[in-house]
Amino acid sequence: MIGTALIFIRQHLDAYLRSKLGGSLDDGTPDKVVFVAGDQEATESISFASGAVTLLLVNLEEERILREADPYRRDNGSGGMGSVQPDIRLVLYTLFVARFSDYANSWNQLSSIVQYFQHVPVLDRTTAPNLPDGVERLAFELVTQSFSEQNDIWNALRTTHLPSLLYRVKLLTIRDTSDVLLSPISTVKTSLSSVGRS
Repeated sequence: MIGTALIFIRQHLDAYLRSKLGGSLDDGTPDKVVFVAGDQEATESISFASGAVTLLLVNLEEERILREADPYRRDNGSGGMGSVQPDIRLVLYTLFVARFSDYANSWNQLSSIVQYFQHVPVLDRTTAPNLPDGVERLAFELVTQSFSEQNDIWNALRTTHLPSLLYRVKLLTIRDTSDVLLSPISTVKTSLSSVGRS
């Protein structure tokens, strides 16, 4: 689910940047938005692709405020209730890193991303009909980092600071699909007893 959402965001932004620059998915040019190469050793610093914006997930957190406490609340479609764990709603912290030989072009590419999410801050079935199954909506919020927070991220990545933006993406829902059926209540027994007076 997390990987599916990240792939969608990458492809969606790639298509947007291509259209902004007058290209298309079929023009044979390299991707405008990419992931970090998958063959990086854990001990090596990350290297970002030149001539592209790299999308990198730097943190996840659970949105606990909206979490339901009752695991017996889902209708199973037949009018009964299912025993399920509450949904887990995740917030993704995505870093967009631009690496171009022209420094100004790096910021222009990132500016295009800011403009896009300013115009379309929420991707749902209306704004993005090809949203993957299981992903209801993705809301993008620009995160302003302090100098120390930026320093922590780039130290963790073990690489030179490059032009970048950090976005908080809410809310990716992970749903329990086990759905153990609960036996319906068929009979109710009551009993009365009298309380004697002393």
